[in-house]
Amino acid sequence: MIGIGVIGFGYWGPNLTRNFAEIPDARLVAISDLQEERLTLAQRRHPGVETTRDFRKLIEDPRVDAVVIATPVATHYELGMQALRAGKHVLIEKPMAASSDAAARLIEEAKRRQLVLMVDHTHVHTAAVRKIEELIASHALGDIYYYDAARANLGRFQPDVNVLWDLAVHDLSIIDHVLPWKPVAVSAVGMRNVPGARESIAYLTLFFAGRLLAHIHVNWLAPIKIRKTLIGGSRRMIVFDDLESSEKVKVYDRGVILEGDPDAAGPTTITYRSGDISSPRLDPTEALQVAALDFIRCIANGTPALADGEAGLRVVRLLEASSQSLAEQGRPVEVEDSWAMVR
Repeated sequence: MIGIGVIGFGYWGPNLTRNFAEIPDARLVAISDLQEERLTLAQRRHPGVETTRDFRKLIEDPRVDAVVIATPVATHYELGMQALRAGKHVLIEKPMAASSDAAARLIEEAKRRQLVLMVDHTHVHTAAVRKIEELIASHALGDIYYYDAARANLGRFQPDVNVLWDLAVHDLSIIDHVLPWKPVAVSAVGMRNVPGARESIAYLTLFFAGRLLAHIHVNWLAPIKIRKTLIGGSRRMIVFDDLESSEKVKVYDRGVILEGDPDAAGPTTITYRSGDISSPRLDPTEALQVAALDFIRCIANGTPALADGEAGLRVVRLLEASSQSLAEQGRPVEVEDSWAMVR
């Protein structure tokens, strides 16, 4: 039985806590938060679990084998490092850290102590993204031309990160997981629309070595919630709408057919193909439950995590490059070769 301690019971912490509480091989030991009203809520939802405003007490508790961190990004490094140095396995909410240097140090500490370090890239555990990964890996889509995503809603404004770090991180983790190629550069533009707040609207473009282009639009000031992704290939195309209650993934057998030699000097004739639309059956298990189970299995069996520290580092590096481009009004910024540490 693996003892779990959760630091942070604000927005995402209750979801993580609920899922770990339901795993037979895990035991929820303690919850820490700075606000007393949140701890009161935690006690009501999880009677018998110890609560404390002192996260150090939770980390030092010998009954706690693993620490789950669901706090603001600026605190991830310090909390994660203290937990690792105390010999605890660590699961950190995304993004992994506020800088790639901090993320790399967490990875080094975890490796040195032979501890599991995992990042809550929840979307890579969804049945929809797993199906998309399968379709791309099997070449069912043909050559991939583009990844085009939009994530918009009204709020939540974050005090320590802009909309890219809050919303684009989801698509960056998906791109990192499902595409077998790495971006070579990024370009981002955005705007601070609310006085005193960080960028609330942004457009991020990822450039690859081939003909693939990825584009992500994120927005905290939209009147409706949007979570839609288009992935276009030479054979088939995907529409992924995460807000659909059913048929989240639709595969379109549609595209263009080129007649003639595209490399020749003469014109190429383009015709259109319109075939069937299919929607694969998806496992209804909650993604966060799959992620929690993966974390417990990694601890118990010593197996690598689906979203390990290296994945978290790669995404943070992309966010850093995006922020640099944003500050320079969209100037393309090259991404370090070391972004693809395990490719």
